[in-house]
Amino acid sequence: MSEVLRKKRHLRIRKYLKGTREKPRLVVFRSNKHIYTQLINDKENVTITSCSTLSKEFKSLGIKTTTKDAAYHVGKLIAKKALDLGIKEVCFDRAGYKYHGKVKALADGAREGGLKF
Repeated sequence: MSEVLRKKRHLRIRKYLKGTREKPRLVVFRSNKHIYTQLINDKENVTITSCSTLSKEFKSLGIKTTTKDAAYHVGKLIAKKALDLGIKEVCFDRAGYKYHGKVKALADGAREGGLKF
């Protein structure tokens, strides 16, 4: 039931958030074991870049994948990738999740990595 409610909240949020090439949408997805994030350009329907706890860069850190610390580091990694592509500003799409815990840690990591929301 909660997954259905989350999807409803996500659709409600998505009515207002649109990513562009200059200011893409930073989307978060949580599962029980991993956290995933993508930068999306909605105008061209393209994923610009992505990062998760399954990526090589993250695995080299040797951090457990289910913690807030893992989400924080994924945020820092996506920020680094975005800055390498020349993207400094994003729209944060929490995908219907509450803004606390892992989602907040990911956002804090991205902000500390240099992204502006």
